[in-house]
Amino acid sequence: MEFKKIDKIQLSLLEEIAGLHEVPKGAYNIRANGAGAARSTTANIDIVTKEDKDGIDIIIKPGTKNESVHIPVVISETGLTDLVYNDFFIGEDSDVTIIAGCGIHNSGEKKSEHDGIHTFHVGKNAKVRYVEKHYGKGDGKGENIMNPTTIVTIDEGGYMEMETVQIKGIDSTDRITTAQLGKDAKLVIKEALMTHGTQYAKSSFEVNLDGENSSANVISRAVAKDDSKQLFISKINGNNKCAGHTECDAIIMDNAKISAVPEITANNLEAQLIHEAAIGKIAGEQIIKLMTLGLTEEEAEQEIVNGFLK
Repeated sequence: MEFKKIDKIQLSLLEEIAGLHEVPKGAYNIRANGAGAARSTTANIDIVTKEDKDGIDIIIKPGTKNESVHIPVVISETGLTDLVYNDFFIGEDSDVTIIAGCGIHNSGEKKSEHDGIHTFHVGKNAKVRYVEKHYGKGDGKGENIMNPTTIVTIDEGGYMEMETVQIKGIDSTDRITTAQLGKDAKLVIKEALMTHGTQYAKSSFEVNLDGENSSANVISRAVAKDDSKQLFISKINGNNKCAGHTECDAIIMDNAKISAVPEITANNLEAQLIHEAAIGKIAGEQIIKLMTLGLTEEEAEQEIVNGFLK
C-alpha cells in the first residue's frame, strides 16, 4: 500500500520523524500542509475530527493492549502557519504507543511554522508511551519554527513515558510541558535536543505531584553548537507523599550559550525531590582517545555527541 495524497518530499519527512515509508499498521492520522492526508481507525482506537477547532480526538477504548497510533505532521510549503489541537483519551487498563512528530521542508523565503497543542487524559492503570520527533530541512532562507505544548493528566495508577527528540533543522522552538499526577501515577520524560547555527530552543516543564505515591523523572540531554542558545526550565511541585527528580545534562560547544533552571518545591512533609544540572564542554582526553582509533577531530566530536544524545 502507498499514501495517495503525499508527495515525495512529505514522504521523506515521514521517514525522518516517524519511520514511515508505507501505510502503518494500526490507527493513524497524517496531516500534510495544514490538512488531513490519510486516516485509519481500528476497533479499539477511534480518531474524530474536532468540530470547534482544527485538530482531532484520539479515543482509545479501555483494555486496549499492544496497539499503536501514528499522528505525524509534515509541511512542505513556505509561509504556512499550522496550529492544531489534539486530545488523547486513553482508557483504563490500556497499554498503547503513540508516535507523533513534525517535519518541515522549507525551500522558500518565508517562515513555516507548526504549533501543536496535545492534551493527554491517561485513565486509571493505563500505560502509554509517547514518541515525538521534530525535524527540519530545506535550502531556502525561510525559518522552520515549532512550538509544541503538551498537557498531561494521569489518573490513579497510570503511567506515561514521553520521548521527545529535536536534533536538526529547527530555527526556533518553545517547548512547553505541564502535568498533573494522581495517586500512584508515574511520569517519565526523556528529552534529546541539539541546536546549531543561530538557533534558539526553550524547554519548560512543570509537574504537579498531587497524588499519594506519585512520581516523576524529567531528564534532558542537550547539545548547543555554533552561536545557538538554549534555555531549560524544569519545575516539580511535591504536593503529597511523592518522589520527583529532574536532571539536565548539556554539552556546550563553540560560542553557544545554555541556561538550566531546575526548581523543586515541597509542599508536603513526605515529598522527596531531587534536581541536578550540569553543563560543560567535551573533555579533550575523550577526543584524543577516539582520534587514536583513526577518527578525525571532527568525527570524534560527532561520535561523542551522538552517544550523549542517545
